[in-house]
Amino acid sequence: MLRGLSVKPFISYNMLRASRGLWKQRPQTISANSVQQHFLLARASYGLVTDQCYRLFTSSAKLAQAKFAHWVDQSTGRLDTAKLEAKWKARWAEIKSKESGLDKTKTPLSAQEIQRIFYVLVMFPYPSGVLHMGHVRVYTISDMLARFHRMNGKTVLHPMGWDAFGLPAENAAIERGIAPHEWTYRNIGVMKEQLSRILADFDWDRELATCDPEYYRWTQYIFLQLLKHNKVYRKEAVVNWDPIDQTVLANEQVDKDGRSWRSGAIVEQRKLKQWFARITDYAQELLDDLETLDWPEHVKSMQANWIGRSEGAEFVFNLDASTTSNNAPPISVFTSRPDTLFGVSYLAIAPDHPLVSANFLPSTYANHVLCRAQELLNNLSGGNDRAQKTKVGVFTGIYAKHPLAPKQKIPVYIADYVLSTYGTGAVMGVPAHDVRDYEFCQENAVPIHQPVVESEIPEPFSPVFTGLGKLRRIPENGEFGGMSSKEAGLAIVSAAAAKGLAKRVVNYRLRDWLLSRQRYWGAPVPIIHCTDCGAVPVPESDLPVELPKNIVLSGRGGSPLAQATDWLNCKCPQCHGPAKRDTDTLDTFVDSSWYFLRYTDPHNTSHPFDASRASAAMPVDLYIGGVEHAILHLLYSRFISKFLWKTGAYGLGALIQRPDVDEEVRAAVSQREESNGARNGEPFKRLLTQGMVHGLTYKDPSSGRFLKPEEVDAGRSSPRIIQTGETPHMSFEKMSKSKYNGVDPGDTVSKYGADATRLHMLYLAPPQEVLEWDTVSIVGMQRWINRVGRLVDTACKSVPGEPFTCSSDAQKKWSKEAKEIYRQTHIAIQRVTESLETTFAFNTAIAALIELTNFLSAAKACEHPVFGWSLMCLVKMLSPMAPSVGEELWEILSMCGYLQGLGYKPASKEDSVFKHPWPVLDHNALQKLSTTIVVQVNGKVRFKLEDVEADVGECVLLQLAKSHPQASKWLFDSQNQPKSILKVIHVPNKLVNFIVPK
Repeated sequence: MLRGLSVKPFISYNMLRASRGLWKQRPQTISANSVQQHFLLARASYGLVTDQCYRLFTSSAKLAQAKFAHWVDQSTGRLDTAKLEAKWKARWAEIKSKESGLDKTKTPLSAQEIQRIFYVLVMFPYPSGVLHMGHVRVYTISDMLARFHRMNGKTVLHPMGWDAFGLPAENAAIERGIAPHEWTYRNIGVMKEQLSRILADFDWDRELATCDPEYYRWTQYIFLQLLKHNKVYRKEAVVNWDPIDQTVLANEQVDKDGRSWRSGAIVEQRKLKQWFARITDYAQELLDDLETLDWPEHVKSMQANWIGRSEGAEFVFNLDASTTSNNAPPISVFTSRPDTLFGVSYLAIAPDHPLVSANFLPSTYANHVLCRAQELLNNLSGGNDRAQKTKVGVFTGIYAKHPLAPKQKIPVYIADYVLSTYGTGAVMGVPAHDVRDYEFCQENAVPIHQPVVESEIPEPFSPVFTGLGKLRRIPENGEFGGMSSKEAGLAIVSAAAAKGLAKRVVNYRLRDWLLSRQRYWGAPVPIIHCTDCGAVPVPESDLPVELPKNIVLSGRGGSPLAQATDWLNCKCPQCHGPAKRDTDTLDTFVDSSWYFLRYTDPHNTSHPFDASRASAAMPVDLYIGGVEHAILHLLYSRFISKFLWKTGAYGLGALIQRPDVDEEVRAAVSQREESNGARNGEPFKRLLTQGMVHGLTYKDPSSGRFLKPEEVDAGRSSPRIIQTGETPHMSFEKMSKSKYNGVDPGDTVSKYGADATRLHMLYLAPPQEVLEWDTVSIVGMQRWINRVGRLVDTACKSVPGEPFTCSSDAQKKWSKEAKEIYRQTHIAIQRVTESLETTFAFNTAIAALIELTNFLSAAKACEHPVFGWSLMCLVKMLSPMAPSVGEELWEILSMCGYLQGLGYKPASKEDSVFKHPWPVLDHNALQKLSTTIVVQVNGKVRFKLEDVEADVGECVLLQLAKSHPQASKWLFDSQNQPKSILKVIHVPNKLVNFIVPK
């Protein structure tokens, strides 16, 4: 625009601003169209300007030409998303390189810094090398919320890492003939690039991988701390054993027929020495503290059911000596229904119960029972879900004595639904009051004892009564007949306890955590086995116990570590004699049960984390991830976090004795621990679980075969199978390769852009629900982005002539439309803020922004400062959801002087919309300015009062109604005299009903 002008240095920029009153506004608030005019006028006034001033103007002229439309292909309407996203990814990297963020060396943080911390944590992924749409959903949510809280003045921790150990990498290495670490780290590189493509902004300087020795060194350290505090022990346990591959299998590796997934061999049940963590020591605390957490109720219910607290009694059944030998031990059973004790028809024990031994079984039964017990154990391969569906049993030949009626002989059976790892490994069968027990008796021809409890109210007959009631007055119930179930239960336990045959107990379904895995790709158990000294912990100074390199993995022959003789053979740390390392690796749930603590201090080389750093950030403010981890991962994380908190690794207790921590810091840490009810070392204050992403699935109606996308002509209102012309069956199902319904996020981002993909993902469904992915309708988000862009471009043609202010004096001068713009904007602010902060109804937030866009597009007061402020709010609220678009729109508003015209400072190169505060809600602005009132006469709608001031009273409405053109017909008589108003029914701001004489 100014090219060709001969300019020499002469006057200063400030002199120019003072020039003859020609420049009445600040230079940065002058509109794009007037830049050249002001420059030429100033030049004419003084003749010459400085090079500095010239550069200012030429730069301003170029920036003033910035338009969102420049990114849009005018022929197709498509946004050049690749270049736009590349621009802002480069800009963000530059900005971040100059930011210090949360200081990672200063210890401890100040109280003020602690109060500003907001920890947003997303469940870290397994590095498979491929992001699926489920990943896109969860990382879009976490990224949006992290940006939102940053705009609300929080110092946000938003780290990312990799749950990198585990069987999938080992299997992939076996199949491809490469080392697991090569496979893993290659996939990490690929997935980091994929995360960048969806514009996810993580604290990569906190990145960790659980397979890194500098990480699992501390996993091993935590194991040793558990051992030191008697929270880890070793015992024999039943495992799934592949007799061909000579290895232990996880339940998921055993098919429904009890065969190994790899060799096809019938899986055996073997007892091996395994490491366990005493999570049951915390069972009651884990249950009680659920009530303090802001978690979805269904997740808390799942955790509570898994812990499974039962109050009841444990009864001792002595054995009939004539049916067993060698002083066989009595059978102890737990029951939550002691009131049904007199209805016992049989006892059931697990196939591996101590009584199932040739030493105790009657000789005539022993061989048959032991053989059948082994068959039952083999049928348990793959978990107890299968066992629960069958009611197979075998009579042991042993009889037990009833605790309160010793003459009654009760047969003892082995049953596959009884597991040695639950309770005492034995249960009492009461078929008249338990459906499962009734089915077992039917299946195994066990005589059924008559009901001993009846309902207190008449009920239709059923062979099984499972409810509480009262004990029947029958000889079997004796003195307890007629008592209520609760009363009788207490009395029966007391009577048996007096004989030493019962006690009141609380039982838990929760079992101790099995930590051992017989695999290579995991953190080695840091234990050395010595013939003389036993199991000896590896000295902490020798950690990590690194995995040996150059291991040949075959998936067969037991633990690969047992074959690494150079690694395996070592010296005992105590006696220095020959010893061997433990060849088990730790369950990968151990790695993921404390990673959120390592994020707070990821580069610490002397401790897992510094106590003050972890105490400042914990508990996590918001944890985001899939509902499939609602039980085990969360339960194990709670256990480890509580253990570390109790033992002083972090938390207020860890800081009390530290002289370098002042009282204000302790108070800030205490406040974090107590906020939102999180206490006692609970790691996650709030939990957001998102549902799965389902894809559109086509199926051949004749064969039921899943169809590939290329086999279907979907580009029509009614899809057809190309080969047959038939209409396929269509449904939304979980995405999988076998169903050909997967969607590659990379293809979607390339075609539609990351911003539109993110918006579409957030808009389709609330995060807690299953999302049915429909790529076709994503164009709606593209169109909305372009509409907001046009709105900004149009606005930039006319910079506001005065700064925005919302003082009461200023609002009095506003036009009616300006007031409504202000109100509609605050409605959007309220809805979006609540959605991102409280309800997580992200689809509602986007709907609110679309409505605000529509309202502003139709507004006429485009030059009013309140319009500019509203547009600025729209861009701000859009930005966390669509970050590159939001940044570009914000820059355009700044470059053209629009924001400066509203009274904001000009943008610098390091500026970002995310450095600006989130719009503040004015609750007073939400009140309706005017409304439409429906007028009824004697209950029938007669006319409407348009544009009535909100919240007016009945008297005013009556006067307005009487002045309405149609009032003469309904509210006046034939002499044009007002009718008497007998009654007024008024619904504020909606309707008024006048009751008049007929």
